[in-house]
Amino acid sequence: MESNSAWIIIHRMRIPLLVIILTFAISIIGLTLIPGVDDQGRPYHMSFFDAFYFVSYMATTIGFGEAPYTFTYPQRLWVSFCIYLTVIGWFYGIGNIIALIQDKKLARELAIARFRSKVAKLTEPFIIVLGYNNVTKEIIQRLSQEGIRIVVVDKDESKIEEIELENFIPEVPAISADTTKPQTLKLAGIHQKNCKAVVVLFEDDIKNAKIALMCRLLNKKIDIIVKSTTKENTEHLRNIGIRHIENPFKIISDRLYFEITAPYIWLLEMWIFGHILRIRKREFLPKGKYIICGAGRMGKALAEGLQRAGIEYVFIDIKSSEYKKMKQSAIYGDAEDIKILLDAGIQSASCIIAATKDDMINLTILSTAKKLNPGIYTIARENSLEDISIFKSARIDKIYILERILAKYTYNFIAKPLANRFIRLIHRKDNLWAMNVVGKLSATIGKNPILFEIQITEENAYALCNFIQQGQKITLDVLRRSRRDYRVKNKILFLLYHYEEEEHKETILVPSDDVEVKIGCSLLVACDEEAKSDFEYILNNYYELYYVLTGREQRVGIFNLLTQTASNNHQ
Repeated sequence: MESNSAWIIIHRMRIPLLVIILTFAISIIGLTLIPGVDDQGRPYHMSFFDAFYFVSYMATTIGFGEAPYTFTYPQRLWVSFCIYLTVIGWFYGIGNIIALIQDKKLARELAIARFRSKVAKLTEPFIIVLGYNNVTKEIIQRLSQEGIRIVVVDKDESKIEEIELENFIPEVPAISADTTKPQTLKLAGIHQKNCKAVVVLFEDDIKNAKIALMCRLLNKKIDIIVKSTTKENTEHLRNIGIRHIENPFKIISDRLYFEITAPYIWLLEMWIFGHILRIRKREFLPKGKYIICGAGRMGKALAEGLQRAGIEYVFIDIKSSEYKKMKQSAIYGDAEDIKILLDAGIQSASCIIAATKDDMINLTILSTAKKLNPGIYTIARENSLEDISIFKSARIDKIYILERILAKYTYNFIAKPLANRFIRLIHRKDNLWAMNVVGKLSATIGKNPILFEIQITEENAYALCNFIQQGQKITLDVLRRSRRDYRVKNKILFLLYHYEEEEHKETILVPSDDVEVKIGCSLLVACDEEAKSDFEYILNNYYELYYVLTGREQRVGIFNLLTQTASNNHQ
């Protein structure tokens, strides 16, 4: 049995049903045995149907009347007894039905049955998200906009109710269950062929690793996106075959490093995530001394980034037990903290980073630092999206929002795999290369290019695939041409070409125009709206593709027939 709901109903209603059946049976048998008289005064025995009909409306108290004939006194005496017998039995049964409706175990089993049915009916590829919080909520919102189906599991029942109130479109099946149990993962559909990925972003690294291992054992083909904030745990995850591991502190460390040493690599990465294709003046980081407040996982990751960049830095472990013992008060930002900042060289420092787990302490640190050094560059760690309005009003130069960083990276991995690959590849390049790419983008398209990716398949590029199958060679140069004049290039630039089959894999960053397009290849494309429209037409319209390929219009219908006829007559 897939669900225990039927068993619970049978088990709980067994005695009430027996009571109702027994009281009805006694009443009906008595009425059929006790003689009465008909309207002619002749002896009469009620039929089973008449007796059942009478007991049915008597027991439920929905009406009363002696039927089919007026009762005799012996019948009335028996009916008087039956009224108390059946009504009490009926109300006992009704009470149990009401209690059963309110039974938490039954409600739970029915919820599981509905959830299982919804997951089983999913025909599209779907993602399992374990845990519902600010990070996963943003991921679900972004993926839902792309039409990607999501299944959510969270231990907290109130989170599931919150999902139902969000009214996501398309619908997001959700269930309250223990995410660390294999049965829960199976219930969520991890074994189904259309399950493509599992997202595991809990705060507990050990819990994440345990769930990731279970997911890998249950389905070796799916992608598993896991959060890990320590090197040991990350190494363990890689050893068990997890490819995509997200460490928000490592991401921030890399960003800090590139922003100092290779700002155009940083710019390309940030542009992928929605930044304009221009470095604002306040986004250039200073090169002097840095002060890091908070020596936790983020503080250490930032120190690694600064060390790689060759930047001098000092630590203030403001949340450590030693620091708290040294302080005479529990108030942050007081005279003692000012002295600590002065001793750390705040007045000569170029930048201060508040990287503790407490958002209010981070704000207090930066506010105090600005009073001591008004020109200092300020960077804050924001732990929760709920505090975003407070941080914006604090006029901090740079804010690292951990939850948003995690959400964007996870979304990119699922919905924009080429963009995710592009980021990894540009990290291996130098600043000059990145500056040239930014220059090409700006010169070709402008400061706000559209970014999208596409795989060349019959579904996405019907006309193009048909031409290639007929032996026609198509290069990227053809796809850049304008539908209005094939000699004119649209504002379009290909940032990545990726082709992969069983024995061959090819990836080209910023491919040249002479690269041949193959069926199954994927393209990361930057362009403007007009170029995107032309590009989509060329991929799917025979006549548009024929024109940009040959420079000639392909005539159709009666005109094409007349041309062919004239050509045949001429021959």
